[in-house]
Amino acid sequence: MAQINKPDEYFNTVLYTGDDSSNRGITGVGFQPDLVWNKARNQAFNHYLFDSVRGAGQLIFPNDTAAEQDKSAEFISFDSNGFTVTQNAGSLGINWSSGNYANWCWLGANGTASNTDGSITSTVSANTTSGFSIVSYTGTGSNATIGHGLGTTPSMIIVKERDNANNWFVYHSSLGATKQLILQETDAEASFTATWNDTEPTSSFFSVGTNLGTNRSGGGLIAYCFAEKKGFSKFGSYTGNGNADGTFVYTGFKPAFVMLKVSSTTNDWIILDNKRDTFNVATKKLLPNVSNAESSDSGVSTDFLSNGFKFRTSGNNVNVSGGTYIYMAFADEPLVGDNPCTAR
Repeated sequence: MAQINKPDEYFNTVLYTGDDSSNRGITGVGFQPDLVWNKARNQAFNHYLFDSVRGAGQLIFPNDTAAEQDKSAEFISFDSNGFTVTQNAGSLGINWSSGNYANWCWLGANGTASNTDGSITSTVSANTTSGFSIVSYTGTGSNATIGHGLGTTPSMIIVKERDNANNWFVYHSSLGATKQLILQETDAEASFTATWNDTEPTSSFFSVGTNLGTNRSGGGLIAYCFAEKKGFSKFGSYTGNGNADGTFVYTGFKPAFVMLKVSSTTNDWIILDNKRDTFNVATKKLLPNVSNAESSDSGVSTDFLSNGFKFRTSGNNVNVSGGTYIYMAFADEPLVGDNPCTAR
């Protein structure tokens, strides 16, 4: 498996403060992003998700069931080093002068291709180096497969129906295809055959059943697929120990971003990153399932280490005794390679 030596060429977090201006270029991403997840840190605004496959300005809310909205007047374009936004009065709060914003950005292919690997033809922007693809498809209402373009088996898949209000359904390899999580809810893992058709994804496609949220007949759907890549991404599970000297999770790199959820019981999703917390201990949490502003919470205290992350709390969100957690993590620096990481 090839080693990614510069993770920030494929994933990066960018922070900015709004200024109410028009056609403002947000730079510093380091590449032209295909997926931008935006959240106002200091305001209870929705999370905003934009991707190049659906088209710049086509908005869906990760914390809400709402159908896709056209906000092309506010999110203007994906650019070579970032993206362009405009603040419209009384509209989308993406460049409001009182807003401080976090943006998590992923590189796809900077283009799309038709994929016929599954029974449903999909439109895909796939980066096989970093193991990330954006997949657009139209549901059939019957058990089906959808090509993802990664050439390796995805470890995590997040699907949203675009045309109607519906849940965000999450597949995670640590739970398997008989289980689902819901991104905008606190729910524990649940068994539901109709979501993934109880069929594990392959290196060519993922499977869906008759769930309207993953395969409504005639419905437009979008999927974000992530495969594990050495030195860049890790997807796994761990068990909480309920102790302030908390569980250590090995990733093989210094994390830049961690999103996690206790899957065995009810609780929030959590996002931590190395741009909002530049030194250990990381305590600044954002919750993907709600619009809450960022808060500093000792109950999520986490050290980002050279080879993984370790909890410094017994907080239920990240380390309840006996709790099973799933996570996705992306690298700041790999443990080995041309630019090995050091502790922060």
